[in-house]
Amino acid sequence: MKALILVGGFGTRLRPLTLSFPKPLVDFANKPMILHQIEALKAIGVTEVVLAINYQPEVMLNFLKDFETKLGIKITCSQETEPLGTAGPLALARDKLIDDSGEPFFVLNSDVISEYPLKEMIEFHKGHGGEASIMVTKVDEPSKYGVVVMEEKTGQVDKFVEKPKLFVGNKINAGIYLLNPSVLDRIELRPTSIEKEVFPNIAAEKKLFAMVLPGFWMDIGQPRDYISGLRLYLDSLRKKSSSKLASGSQIVGNVIVDETAKIGEGCLIGPDVAIGPGCIIEQGVRLKSCTVMRGVRVKKHACISSSIIGWHSTVGQWARVDNMTILGEDVHVCDEIYSNGGVVLPHKEIKSNILKPEIVM
Repeated sequence: MKALILVGGFGTRLRPLTLSFPKPLVDFANKPMILHQIEALKAIGVTEVVLAINYQPEVMLNFLKDFETKLGIKITCSQETEPLGTAGPLALARDKLIDDSGEPFFVLNSDVISEYPLKEMIEFHKGHGGEASIMVTKVDEPSKYGVVVMEEKTGQVDKFVEKPKLFVGNKINAGIYLLNPSVLDRIELRPTSIEKEVFPNIAAEKKLFAMVLPGFWMDIGQPRDYISGLRLYLDSLRKKSSSKLASGSQIVGNVIVDETAKIGEGCLIGPDVAIGPGCIIEQGVRLKSCTVMRGVRVKKHACISSSIIGWHSTVGQWARVDNMTILGEDVHVCDEIYSNGGVVLPHKEIKSNILKPEIVM
């Protein structure tokens, strides 16, 4: 069985982190975002993953070569020379996706984090006998999204309504699809949208079915949602395999700590914190709702909340970093500095307070 992951473009919403790495390689809960998906696909028997990409394919492939061997799964790239939207990449990768088996293939958006109930999706797809299955998730504010209107009992999709003014339903496209190879015959090799062009045509023929995603879902392509996604992910980990979470007198709530990280005395860590490989957290530090990536040093009595600290950065003694501060790679915040929502580009030193959310070039 095969799968295509829509990797796409420049990851501008997650800058400055994506100035150092392509977005799918940015760490989420201590491993690259895309690895969560590849591991889930491997677990249900997918043997080949195709990455649809138009930006830095060499970096991606070099990085993923290690995992290809570790996971025993083939990873290839299909490179766009121009942006092809969300459907064009399928036409471009057609030869990689089609084989003699006639089996359906998965398509995933690379920003989506969930419990990936892919096995259940295969059973759902076989059960309805249609041409395509999409995963949908319930949201509180459907007016911000494209809503999927469907038959509750069978899951048959009736239509899509983009950002509805009046309530038509609360289920939105979750960016996980299972498609028969025949769907590729509907897609031309040009910039085109699977959500706005391809799926409505399949729905009109009553061959598109939607399965409601159990568990959590989040598009983590921007900082606020990344932090929310971490909370949901760690909560799910607590229910499924709590042994992966840290415990001890310094830990509050759900926290994941790489085994190579060092935490000093008198710290209070959590809830909803990820501490990456090789990090050094000195004594008396307070961390909550944040990600501290590989190689970061947080000095004595610093406080970090609702923020993302990029690779190999330093947060000084008694510094305070909060309100969606994002530090790019190798940023150094001096002692006793306050950052209120600063977005700091890589390789900077911060010597004065950032009193309101702003970008530091």
